Amino acid sequence: MKIVDLETNEKKVFGLHLLYSIIEGVLAGVVVLNEFVFVKSLKGTEMQLAILFQTSVIVFVFSVVIHELLKRYKKKNILRMTAIITRLPMLLVIVFPRELLSANDMVFYHYFFLLIFLFYYLAMPIVFPIINSILKNNYSNSHFGTLYSYAAMTNKIVMMITTFVFGWVLDVDPFSFVYVYPVIGVLGIISLFSLSMAVKVDYLQTGEKILSIMESLRKSFRDMKAIIKFNKPYRDFELGFMLYGFSFMLTAAIITLFLVEELGLNYTSIAFYKNSYNLIAILLLPFFGNLIGRIDPRKFAAFTFLTLLMYLFFMGLTEYYPYYFDIGAYRFYYLIVISFAWNGLFAATMSLLWNIGSAYFCKNDDVGKYQSVHLSMVGIRALIAPLFGIWLYQYIGFSGVFALGVILLTLSIAVMFWSLRRDRLVIG
Repeated sequence: MKIVDLETNEKKVFGLHLLYSIIEGVLAGVVVLNEFVFVKSLKGTEMQLAILFQTSVIVFVFSVVIHELLKRYKKKNILRMTAIITRLPMLLVIVFPRELLSANDMVFYHYFFLLIFLFYYLAMPIVFPIINSILKNNYSNSHFGTLYSYAAMTNKIVMMITTFVFGWVLDVDPFSFVYVYPVIGVLGIISLFSLSMAVKVDYLQTGEKILSIMESLRKSFRDMKAIIKFNKPYRDFELGFMLYGFSFMLTAAIITLFLVEELGLNYTSIAFYKNSYNLIAILLLPFFGNLIGRIDPRKFAAFTFLTLLMYLFFMGLTEYYPYYFDIGAYRFYYLIVISFAWNGLFAATMSLLWNIGSAYFCKNDDVGKYQSVHLSMVGIRALIAPLFGIWLYQYIGFSGVFALGVILLTLSIAVMFWSLRRDRLVIG
């Protein structure tokens, strides 16, 4: 497919989507090192690290409520208000100290950091359903996956460059984030304002009578129950995602601790590993963007879950075979290199599956509703999994948590293939 083959409106929306993806790539390239900044520079505790990760996903528990609120206000205004509320607090990082203080003095900054990023992550359950609806209603079905993958690929290229630069800067000055975070806060405001320009019609607005908040919420939960009960392929998809999600969230903070405490990697090496998997994802996104529209999403999900399984498997093996070699400031663990290669496959497939996978199970008008259900499930597991992962690590160590993650992913793959054997996917 060539860009010149697109309709005029598709080109315009794709341009705005691309601009948004580029700016958000800068933000993502910085934020991807967040947990390492918190552990290495600010010396946050293990449980605080779990809370930091938890804030990035627990916000999705409000997705059903947010979906109802989105019906009541213009989406352009919502995006712009969200930009101010969630990105402006990042400018407050400028007041952080430029060196490590005593443990007691740092506690305030630990929780201040957590609060700032709680606000930052609140944008996601608001912005994601709006993006899905904008794209689903402006891109043709034949172009949807391909155009999304192009934007995602560009996002990851920018993210990779930003991560490399930020990692190098942090090794020079571990407290350089004090200046970097306020800059990306401003960029984040610009990105959401640019995305708001793509909203010409309130796609999430329906012609139905607007109910009261309480009536709307009751209706939303009834709709959620009906979706889960009667759309069996989607229910199976979400069950597999639930098992995958527990595995991912149990191990996310543990991987950060493993790379920092067990392997002793510096920022430069961490940035290299982050970039290596993003490079693989960039190269493979166009292929998977075409593929996701041509095969059953459950089959695509099974492969995605397998890639994370292999990532955790080789990560865990490194504890027993910690062989490496150094090149300058970079430290290369043989099994970690293999692990992050699998993570590249995971990043390429999950960036598509997580954001637009649920859209393949419903009609265009129901995209926001289905995505709100999907995101609410993310928030529900976030209430438990991250902190439980740290608790498990304290009792069974790194390898025990990695092994549990592998088992959960094996079950998630089994659910997908069980569902495929039971029935054919019916897209409404």
